Amino acid sequence: MKQAIRLGIVCLARETYDFVAAGEIYKKIIAEIQKTEAVDWTVIPDLVISIEDAKKAAMELGKAQIDGLVCISGTFHLGHLVLELRKQTKVPILLWGLNELPYNGGKIRLNSVCGVNLNASNLYKAGVDDYYAIIGDSIDNDWIDAIRVIAALRDSHMGILGYHAHGFFNLSVEEPALFGDTGTLVDHYELSEVYQTKVSQLDISNREKQIRSTFDVSELSEAQIQKVSELAAKLDSFCTSNSLDALAIRCWPEFARDFGVAPCAAMSLLQSEGRILACEGDLEGALTMVAHKAIGAQTPYLFDFSQVDLEKNFALLWHCGVAPCNLWDGACQRTLDTYFAGGKGVTAGFVLKPGELSIARIDSARGKRRLFLQKAKAVPMNKDLAGTYAKAVFDRPVKEILDLIIKNGLAHHASMVYGDYEKPLEIAAQLLGWQVIK
Repeated sequence: MKQAIRLGIVCLARETYDFVAAGEIYKKIIAEIQKTEAVDWTVIPDLVISIEDAKKAAMELGKAQIDGLVCISGTFHLGHLVLELRKQTKVPILLWGLNELPYNGGKIRLNSVCGVNLNASNLYKAGVDDYYAIIGDSIDNDWIDAIRVIAALRDSHMGILGYHAHGFFNLSVEEPALFGDTGTLVDHYELSEVYQTKVSQLDISNREKQIRSTFDVSELSEAQIQKVSELAAKLDSFCTSNSLDALAIRCWPEFARDFGVAPCAAMSLLQSEGRILACEGDLEGALTMVAHKAIGAQTPYLFDFSQVDLEKNFALLWHCGVAPCNLWDGACQRTLDTYFAGGKGVTAGFVLKPGELSIARIDSARGKRRLFLQKAKAVPMNKDLAGTYAKAVFDRPVKEILDLIIKNGLAHHASMVYGDYEKPLEIAAQLLGWQVIK
């Protein structure tokens, strides 16, 4: 399910052009946009022609607390109009130009594209950068999804459990800067708060049944199975009781020592149910997963670029065993393993399914927010090692991908999802003024 948002829509015109035709086109657009998933529309039904029209529309749109504004240049129009709208609605704007109609008596009828040019120039010279322009007969759904991303980052309740993992300084976040860039506020919790979360024996038993039916647990002791079941119930309850949309977890080195098992297996299970849980206290990784989820991508997986084979031209998108278990390839055996942390690791083990991948990473460095984007394809492979992983082939040499990551000092985690979800994130980054690395 995509992030629900509120959008406004308005059509600007001038009576010296074919505003009647523009009005008819606008009516059709209004009917069509009502079909858009998870959007609450505030529609200004009449053409906005005068400055007074614009002021009136701006007040109505401002009261509606919209997340974004669709501003159609039905015809060329006064330059005042979009600026009056901006006064009351300081939200990202889609400047939409219509295709020109057939000439009528040698006169241009709409001159809509020139209206878009006028609006863009006025906004840019006024210091407004969060606009995006299109020309065509249909709304840009990628822009709508970009607004979903921005709204999700602003509205999500993020938590960090503990801190980032030992020595992973590159995952640290300046929380005031994060709020300034995204609107995201982060709440801090101690690991012990999860350990001490009270859950019923019924919840633990239900989780145990789920774990036994999902994984081969033959390597685990009964005590370890109980610990994983208990932790799955505790993490789920903790996220629910604290109304958390995402939680970044310091999953080592203390977790296995103090609780008895590492959280990987429990996280694999809960993520398959839609929970956003990030390894190693990676808040920006969690934020990227939230962004993916906002545009309809299911069960993001936060991975390491763990192996790059330059000769065979692939990368291994691996992590120690935390991928959502529903991403399993259906061919290998899904296991719970104890290969690290002195036998207390208890991680998931399987190969991820093949398919088209979208990869992203919200990242910050040197006072700048960046967005790393790539497309790849997961291809079949044998289960040859522990952990959860996909063999990925990119649409260009993998060395170029590695060089891009290293040159820009990007963090070693990224979020991957199945399907093509690149464009909305790129537009969102543009609207937010972030650097795009791809």
